[in-house]
Amino acid sequence: MTAPVVLAGVSRRYGGTVALDDVDLTLEPGSLTGLLGPNGAGKSTLVNLVAGLRRADSGTVRLFGGDPRDAANRVALGTTPQQTGLPETLRVGEVVRFVSGHFPDPVPAGELLERFGLDGLERRQTGGLSGGQRRRLAVALAFCGRPRLVLLDEPTTGLDVEGRRALWDAVRDFHAGGGTVLLTTHYLDEIENLAERVVVLAGGRIRADGDVGTVRGAVRRSRVTLRAHLLPELPGVEHAEQDGDRWTLHTPDADELVRALVRDGVAFSDLGVQRASLEDAFLSLTGRSTTTEPATGGSR
Repeated sequence: MTAPVVLAGVSRRYGGTVALDDVDLTLEPGSLTGLLGPNGAGKSTLVNLVAGLRRADSGTVRLFGGDPRDAANRVALGTTPQQTGLPETLRVGEVVRFVSGHFPDPVPAGELLERFGLDGLERRQTGGLSGGQRRRLAVALAFCGRPRLVLLDEPTTGLDVEGRRALWDAVRDFHAGGGTVLLTTHYLDEIENLAERVVVLAGGRIRADGDVGTVRGAVRRSRVTLRAHLLPELPGVEHAEQDGDRWTLHTPDADELVRALVRDGVAFSDLGVQRASLEDAFLSLTGRSTTTEPATGGSR
């Protein structure tokens, strides 16, 4: 089967700012990929290129084997951008039917709304919806044409816990049915709960690519916690945090650190060793924390 998405040597600039720098990325059919990156990493630019909303300065972008700017190649694509505007005077059912009219075999409105926890709201004006309900509707519209690929750019921003769980279930059901998903998010638990593959983007380049365990393994760090009144200088400690007699030590070799504690005769208790989390990996690979991209001035 043709890969739904192929980027080969793709670069994109905004003036003097490099958003993407010689990026290669292929999404296989039926895959669920999480795209992580700090503010300005190029996540939204990548999504917009795949959706045909931007043009690469160099390299090639293919959507189902063709140019994503050709509407015929976007028939099997569903997308939810970071920012969505819904006509406030239109009813929910009217919005769904309008979007559905662009597809040959849309999901019935009632079925779609129920899937995203919006059943009973078909006659409600979109201006009367809560922020979370509007966001769920925007995401639901990405699925109304029975797509083979969905691009979800920060889909759960602004949703409460219940709304996030409902969306996760809908994405899982779509994926279980053979659908391909590219998801950008700044919620690390979202990636860990949904994604089979994690791509970390920073500075316009891919810094890591693999399953969650592989990305964690890209940084050989562990977090060692213990209680001690005083600690000597220990080998391999990259960073130490102290709260009273509670210590948190970050190290690439937890075994050697524990051996050094015993060898030096350090009196300690409540020893704990935790492998690097996805957040640890992200911080190490990018040097920055996860966050959303700016809502104004153009996404990059």
